[in-house]
Amino acid sequence: MRTDEFTFDLPEHLIAQHPPATRGGSRLMHVGLQAVSHLQFFDLPSLLRPHDLLVLNDTRVIKARVFGEKSTGGQVEVMVERILNAHEVLAMVRASKTPKPGSTFTLAGCVEVEVLGREGEFFKLRFGGDADVADVLDQYGKLPLPPYITHGADSEDEERYQTVYAREAGAVAAPTAGLHFDEAMFGRLRELGVQLAHVTLHVGAGTFQPVRAENVAEHKMHSERYSIPQETVDAIKRTKAAGGRVVAVGTTSLRALESAAQAGELKAGSAETSIFITPGYRFRIVDVLLTNFHLPRSTLLMLVSAFGGKDKMLAAYREAVDNGYRFFSYGDAMLIERAD
Repeated sequence: MRTDEFTFDLPEHLIAQHPPATRGGSRLMHVGLQAVSHLQFFDLPSLLRPHDLLVLNDTRVIKARVFGEKSTGGQVEVMVERILNAHEVLAMVRASKTPKPGSTFTLAGCVEVEVLGREGEFFKLRFGGDADVADVLDQYGKLPLPPYITHGADSEDEERYQTVYAREAGAVAAPTAGLHFDEAMFGRLRELGVQLAHVTLHVGAGTFQPVRAENVAEHKMHSERYSIPQETVDAIKRTKAAGGRVVAVGTTSLRALESAAQAGELKAGSAETSIFITPGYRFRIVDVLLTNFHLPRSTLLMLVSAFGGKDKMLAAYREAVDNGYRFFSYGDAMLIERAD
């Protein structure tokens, strides 16, 4: 497959720069097996059934962007990709000159950072002092909004670029399908008999990267850490036995579940995943996917094309553009029935 098969024309004004006024105040496109329908997110319960199971990614976005300066006075911007331990991180570093191993700079005017080395596009950094890296980021960092959002993070973003169920800190991007939910919606779903379960996948900055290789098979997928508790595995088994469906809330939940089932049976535990799902993939766990609209030429557009059918999904994207849907992290939602 060629990468240019997964593109579409998107007017810039459809890229959502802010969330809707209230959680759940977004539109919902339902891509069913037979037809596409245009709804509001508050209609979601009408598309679900008793015994369905929603699987939510409970990762929490950290304040991963920190600014500082070199001893020469030059400016430095650090975008943490992953916290490795209490004092070390992998990060992208933006400076006038590429930092060398052994060099140092200061963040937020008080935290000395040493460059330990380089791992691909990331730098391994050690934060000095007694404070834990997570505490340093929480005190001095900024929320890392996606590159297509043009304003700096403000108080609205600090609330709305987190899901209401976020609890495991470690992501540098939100699992955005979950941003639509509030507690009132969860109450309605429970009354319907829909069950909830959690996984954790710490979303990395690679989620925003387009596929630059012309041949899809040549793309190198980024790696992310995930964890699936035994209670979620048990809930999925009960759901399948009762004739319910597993509904992944977001591509991150789907990637975690499908990664943990690569050997055939879903297993609890923690691991790294660089799973790259493209058309032709055989899904083992997920029956329905709730997601936002994704970037052209992205791995996530390829994933939803695998899930709902390539031609159908690209047609749905064109229909979304024609109908003025809002795109990307703060945009509208799509519920997709699995094609096979």
